[in-house]
Amino acid sequence: MSGPTTTRPNLALAVIVIGVLITAVDGTIVVLALPTMMRTLHTPLTSVVWIVMAYLLTMTLLATQVGRLGDVFGRIRMYQAGFVIFIVGSALCGVSTSWLGLVLARILQGIGGALIGANSGAVIADVFPPRQRGRAYGYNAIGWNLGAILGILLGGFITTYFSWPWIFFINVPIGILALGMARHAFSPDASRHRHRFDVLGLVTLASGLSLWLLAMTRLASRGWSHTTALLSGLGLVGLLGFVGVESLQPEPLLHLSLFRIRTLTFSLLAAFFQGLGGFAVLFLIIMYLQGVRNLTPLDASLLLVPGYLVGAVVAPVAGRMADRVGPVTPATVGLGLQALAILVYAQVSVSTPLIVVALASTLNGIGAAGFFPANTAAVMQDTPAGEYGIASGMLRTFANTGMVLSFALALVMASTRIPRGLAFAIFVGSRHLNAHALSRFISGLHIALQLSIVALVLAAIGSVVRSQPAAMAAADSKRATGC
Repeated sequence: MSGPTTTRPNLALAVIVIGVLITAVDGTIVVLALPTMMRTLHTPLTSVVWIVMAYLLTMTLLATQVGRLGDVFGRIRMYQAGFVIFIVGSALCGVSTSWLGLVLARILQGIGGALIGANSGAVIADVFPPRQRGRAYGYNAIGWNLGAILGILLGGFITTYFSWPWIFFINVPIGILALGMARHAFSPDASRHRHRFDVLGLVTLASGLSLWLLAMTRLASRGWSHTTALLSGLGLVGLLGFVGVESLQPEPLLHLSLFRIRTLTFSLLAAFFQGLGGFAVLFLIIMYLQGVRNLTPLDASLLLVPGYLVGAVVAPVAGRMADRVGPVTPATVGLGLQALAILVYAQVSVSTPLIVVALASTLNGIGAAGFFPANTAAVMQDTPAGEYGIASGMLRTFANTGMVLSFALALVMASTRIPRGLAFAIFVGSRHLNAHALSRFISGLHIALQLSIVALVLAAIGSVVRSQPAAMAAADSKRATGC
């Protein structure tokens, strides 16, 4: 399948960076606005966190399916449709006056974000030759880093000086600008592939993950109960059903034939464990800075900005390194640096100098910048040319699944040593800890961070063992395509 063409590769890359930037912004911008939303929407803490999780969960569930839509109807068409849906969803978020309306609008935002995110990797693979993709994915990582920074800064600034709906309205002009640029940057892709859509797989995965997240949210806020046990059991049934369904589908949500490619399999597993270990750290450290050090949400977030800024600078360099020496070294070294940074975080106490937090954030940002472009380049490098959309979607599915589970597990682990409702209040910045609860909360925080290190070590193992001789890689690719 020939992909989209462009005579303006730099403009195309700028569009892609803006796309991932605005989807990344909306992954973090809501966090600092949660206390205000809780008050204005008259919603309890256990419900308001779904404003964050609904967005992430939607992008997770749809990543492979919308990648397949790109293969069927054209990646550029679906990519541009993602901007339209994201713009509409953002506007609806801004005018929402109820918790349910806002969650539904966030789901619509997530659909647009999935179309943008799942197709962006495939568009890069189509536009840039293999030896330039690492660099392109490096710039793509800049979008994620800058998006996280803007989400943190804008979330605090807009909530402080304006009102929370503007954290969504700001997406509208940016999305319209990116959509206009996309129309000039790309030529329409005419070729198509026929695909079936795995509706049953989508339903079973959605039910399994949603029930598990609901169970973990209840566990973090209310403790273990018969209802929590029932939700956990039903979620497990849904996930097991998903595995069974996928083995029978002609075109499953997770394209099983691609798992015959060893390097691709371990790259996807590395993405999952990196998301599981790395994503929760942002929330755990913000909880520490707010609950233990009594910083405001905005001041707490500012300490983490250096890591994202340095990561944005390092990412293109790491991408070029992946082009020159292959993805294994920069990805694995990056994961090692992230694990080291979290090890530093896991030593924090009530008197740790705040500069230590900023330095650990910088180290974490460098590590993430080394991992993301190299791992994405590895996935696309080992994917048959006609499967770029599906592989890009699978990468986002694995990474986002890790992120969603990481978010929920962080709340559960942080609430093991203090009253559960208090953990939620600390998370959204509406409460601080007294002296009696400080040591217990820090103990739970350390446990959660240590588990994050374990997940990153598993990601590093996957990154290392995916390396294989070129002849074996070629044979794996032939088997995957049925040649």
